[in-house]
Formats: sequence, structure tokens, C-alpha cells
Amino acid sequence: QVQLVGSGGGLVQAGGSLRLSCAASGRTFHRYTMGWFRQTPGKEREFVSAIRWNGGMTYYAESVKGRFTISRDNAKNTVYLQMNSLKPEDTAVYYCAADAPPNGSGWYEHEYDYWGQGTQVTVSS
Repeated sequence: QVQLVGSGGGLVQAGGSLRLSCAASGRTFHRYTMGWFRQTPGKEREFVSAIRWNGGMTYYAESVKGRFTISRDNAKNTVYLQMNSLKPEDTAVYYCAADAPPNGSGWYEHEYDYWGQGTQVTVSS
């Protein structure tokens, strides 16, 4: 069992930056693909970014590519999402998720086994 606790959300003006963190419990964090998804009211949860177990492969939605950077520190059992040049359309609840071995592609919500509680990001225009 893995517990994920997300943090770092908040209110920021357009063009600003935030860094989300997701701390995981357990000894097997280093084996998990970690992902970030986001959801706005009335919409389905959408993929934002993912990172493989060793950080060697990262994936981004087209809407955030070049602005967001995902990283992980396996020694700290933590994954990060650095969000720069934020836009009002980035406003959402952001969820971190863990995909246990055997890892899937990393792109799809159904591949993830554990989810954090969500952290609100609000970007004002």
C-alpha cells in the first residue's frame, strides 16, 4: 500500500510559477512510475505529466510542454511538478498518482494504482 500526499498548490497570477510536491510512503517508491493529472469541475481528469522510476523518461501533455517540468527524488520518496508561465487555463485540482510494477505507459488514468488527495491550483488573469 502506498499513500500519496500532495502539496504546494495555491493562488498565483498568470505568468507566475508554483512547484507541486507529492510525498509517498513505502519502500518501493523507486519502482513506481509517477504521474500528475488535473481536473476542473464538470470535466474529466486529464493527464499532465509522468516520470519513469529512474527519471530517465518523462512525458508531458501538449498543453504544458515547455512550461512544466516533472522530476523525482527517490531518496526522499518525492515527485515534483515545477509549473512556470502559468495560465488561467491551468487552474484545476492537481492529483499525483503512482503506477505500480508492471508499469504501464504512464499516460492513462486507469494505469495508476494509488492517488493523492489533490491540491488546488488557481491562476488569476
